[in-house]
Formats: sequence, structure tokens, C-alpha cells
Amino acid sequence: MAAEDIYRENILDHYKHPRNKGKIAQADAEAQDSNPLCGDEISIGIRVENKKIVDLKFDGSACAICIAAASMLTEEVKGKGLEEAKGFSKERLLSLLGIDPGPVRLKCALLPLKVLKLAIYRHLGKNPEKEDGLV
Repeated sequence: MAAEDIYRENILDHYKHPRNKGKIAQADAEAQDSNPLCGDEISIGIRVENKKIVDLKFDGSACAICIAAASMLTEEVKGKGLEEAKGFSKERLLSLLGIDPGPVRLKCALLPLKVLKLAIYRHLGKNPEKEDGLV
């Protein structure tokens, strides 16, 4: 089996069986955003203790790439410190996906990362518009 096929299967698995999907009843911070070009909508809630993300969940309606990216991203940042999660790069998320989504689907793949960072900035009481490199 080719490596590209393995990545596609991984994306489909995360799409059909997303990890950390749902809502957190008592989230410390939440954020949501959408991609008007394709209709993807994602929200993420985080629970923080001792400057670490102890729980997070995402919800929404989105394409396979966006849902898979949200599932993989939440698996990667759960248990991590806020600063480490805030520094999660788009390149790292794209490497988790293992495919080049191309220019049209790039926003689909990166929407969950943008929403996660918005939630972190809200928790920290910072204005994300003034911060460099949100995504």
C-alpha cells in the first residue's frame, strides 16, 4: 500500500470516527469560526488547569479534511501547555494530515487550528487580532 493511500485512510478514519468530538459543558474558553467558501463551521471548547489543556472538544459541520484535521489536532494538543498549543504550526498540522490539500482545501485543513488558537487567546484574555501568526 502506498504512503498516500495510508494517509487517505487515516483521514477517512478520523472523519468517520472523530476523536474529541462534542461539547464541553463547562469550558474555560470557546471559539468558533467558519469558512464561507465551502461552508465548514467548527467550534472548539477547552478546559485548562495549571496552564495545560486538560480537555478539549470540537463540534461543527465540515468536510472530511476539516473534521479529520480537528480530530488529529485535538489529539495532539490535549494535555499540552497553553504556550505549546498556541505555537502549534500549520506545517505541523499539515504533516499530520499527510497530504497536500492544495490551495482550495488549505483553509479547510487549517480552520480547526485557527479556532483552537482563538480559544486559547480568549482564555488568556488576549486579542488575537494583535497577535502574529494566528495560523
